Amino acid sequence: MSDKNYENSLNTHYGRVGLGDRILSVLRDEMGMDLDAITTDDLSPVAEFHIGGQAATLELAQLAGMGAGMRVLDLGSGLGGPARTLAQHYGCKITGLDLTEEFCRVATMLTELCGMQDDVSFKHGNALDMPFDGGAFDLVWTQQAGMNIEDKLRLYQEAHRVLAAGGRLVFQEVLCGPVTPLHLPVPWAREADLSFLLPPDDVRDLLEQAGFREMVWRDVTAQYLDEYRKVAARTASPDGPPPLGVQLILGPDAGQMRKNVVRNLDEQRIVLVQSVLKKS
Repeated sequence: MSDKNYENSLNTHYGRVGLGDRILSVLRDEMGMDLDAITTDDLSPVAEFHIGGQAATLELAQLAGMGAGMRVLDLGSGLGGPARTLAQHYGCKITGLDLTEEFCRVATMLTELCGMQDDVSFKHGNALDMPFDGGAFDLVWTQQAGMNIEDKLRLYQEAHRVLAAGGRLVFQEVLCGPVTPLHLPVPWAREADLSFLLPPDDVRDLLEQAGFREMVWRDVTAQYLDEYRKVAARTASPDGPPPLGVQLILGPDAGQMRKNVVRNLDEQRIVLVQSVLKKS
């Protein structure tokens, strides 16, 4: 698949025209919320749709040793949920980078809605060719974005390049388990040509090749499986999912996607890992 075809496929998978207006309509008309008083916590059900949601973001941030004033790059920033959470709880300056144009537009809109535009911003771009100078960030952060990226060595090399000396790469990632193949569709791919999962040992080898030293490596599959099972059940409920949910992004098959994630986790087809690494 060419770079342009890949970008188009990714934008087709994630991009929903009018997504921002739909989110605002749900908040105002279906949930009765005052748009002038919206917080990042209010938005987290749709803006933090990775496994574990906002709680996983905060746990990962604690592992990473986040601190006030840190320059953070969020790769695959989506709708900006983790970026706003990090800025709110830790006083970081966050730049989000995402290949999906609609995500960048909506993330900016929601950040302005929360009044956080001085601390959080978003740029449309490719994680394999980042539009940033070397050493521009103290920490590179990514939550479940690597599943859509085939050239992981280049991804990690780019993360290494934009980090300052001694900077950290922090991620939560879905990796390939010992059982194959993957049950599709899943939230990151309807077809196999958008899913690029590697086993944990292969990922660790690539990170070392890219110049990172491992500080933390945690398999958190069991920790988040039961909780995600409940989230998946709500999404696929016969009564319909909660109004502010992942179906706004992924469409009517969001429930089946989440059910498949549970099945893949249960059958050891995927594992969930959190890691902190230091630039050597």
